[in-house]
Amino acid sequence: MPTLSAQDIVAGLSIAGLLLPEAVAYSSIGNLPPQAGVLALFAGLLCYGLLGSSRFAIVSATSSSAAVMAAATASMSNGDPQHRMALAFGLIILSGIFFVLASLAKIGSVSEFVAKPVLRGFAFALALTITVKQFSKIVDIHSTETNFLYYVADIFSKFPTWSVNGILVGVAALVMLFSLARFPKIPGGLITIACGIAAGKFLHLEQYGIHLVGSMQLQLPTPGLPPLTHNEWARLGELALAMVMILYAESYSSIRTYALKHGDQISANRDLFAFGISNLVSGLFHGMPVGAGYSATSANEAAGAQSKLAGLCAALTVLVMVWTLLPLIELIPEPVLAAIVIHAVSHSLSLNAFKPYMVWRRDVIVVFVAIAGVVILGVLDGLLTAIALSIALMLRRIANANVTVLGRLGSSHDFVSMQKHPEAKSVPGIIIFRPETPMFFANAERITTEIRHGIVAADTSVHSFVVSLEESYDLDSSSLQALADLSNLIASQHRQLFFARLKDPVQEILDQGVAIGLMPPYSCGISVDDTVGKANKSATTITATMI
Repeated sequence: MPTLSAQDIVAGLSIAGLLLPEAVAYSSIGNLPPQAGVLALFAGLLCYGLLGSSRFAIVSATSSSAAVMAAATASMSNGDPQHRMALAFGLIILSGIFFVLASLAKIGSVSEFVAKPVLRGFAFALALTITVKQFSKIVDIHSTETNFLYYVADIFSKFPTWSVNGILVGVAALVMLFSLARFPKIPGGLITIACGIAAGKFLHLEQYGIHLVGSMQLQLPTPGLPPLTHNEWARLGELALAMVMILYAESYSSIRTYALKHGDQISANRDLFAFGISNLVSGLFHGMPVGAGYSATSANEAAGAQSKLAGLCAALTVLVMVWTLLPLIELIPEPVLAAIVIHAVSHSLSLNAFKPYMVWRRDVIVVFVAIAGVVILGVLDGLLTAIALSIALMLRRIANANVTVLGRLGSSHDFVSMQKHPEAKSVPGIIIFRPETPMFFANAERITTEIRHGIVAADTSVHSFVVSLEESYDLDSSSLQALADLSNLIASQHRQLFFARLKDPVQEILDQGVAIGLMPPYSCGISVDDTVGKANKSATTITATMI
């Protein structure tokens, strides 16, 4: 256990001023009572502080998970607020279970299934959606529209009834937040909240039509499963998978950023387990979904945190604040909370994040499809569309059956693509093939078919074929069968097949194919040059024997 330092105490005190108002504000995004965000804050800080691997990560409710949860439960609850809350807690519990299962299965790279361009586009559209909905709270306009475009149109159609007083309070809070953000060690959120409380208490804002947070009940509820049907649990299971992917992609991005910056060692599978326990505890105690949000994690690092004890200090500070200042928290004006949310998601609205894609001219369409998915289909369906797009892109990339023919570069030991390097020369009597993607069931036949075409086109002087499998880290049964068929074809022509640059799992599975008679014995070399030498030596030996 790390030693508590003065920097950890200062960091904990500093970020507590950010975390408490955000926890209350994010509850409104998720359509849950304010205490749900506070309970989630304690669950995330304590569980991750004890189990997680990053010393900077601050695990609490996030704007994206709150928005996804609100969209998911709204579509299933038929307008019943109590049923919606039960669905929300069930979704969080299942998300926690899936996190734990992912940790036990050691699939810490689950976030890579969400492509970064898709994640950027989704985050931008989600931030835009959240900003518009929080703006409606500032102007005190309510809309029943669920589609983003219709929602915007409805809000602006009611322009004459906008609350001028709410706008004044919201703008004042935003100015204060963005001004204080220039000084990372100053708790701008806490100062803004304090000013809002003072205004709510002494200026009697309710008389001017400005709503306050109101009564908060922070009694610790009895943990338990929500009363849901089997069909509802099954439907929530589908949605929980999406929640897990977006939460972990968002969380691991911030964790990895600061681990690389400080040279820290982190464990993806350990963090999956920590997120799982955090969400399980939060859901059982009627809190919100939690993850390592970028704003809180970056604030913790900027405040000088040295260990995970900073998060535990923040949890203790928030507990003292809630214990002693609860009546004051109830006086926070809703436009101030809306301003805090808008400020928190504003970093995702920067267009600079899309500049690399414009310069590279890659994945531009993917980014805008992700944005359009959320804007047109809604947060939940947009999220599912974005994840489906990520997986489709991955499958498309690895299913491409590109096979390169290699040649020797000058008199060196290097073999490169003859198409990209015209100066490279083929080796007499040998053709060298290299699949450019890992072989698996979706592309195995296409890869071996392309190699077959090269074999058929080869003249009679070619005595050996080399297949470099450096891109394949393992082989499934479909790939093994395809290579066995290729090997048998070459053997039937009384020619030789060699493999080069085999990973250990690939060599083991090929050996098993030989053992069961699926394919003839094969030879391989460590490098392509080594394999070419073996092929020439073997051909010379065969010729000498025939003579």
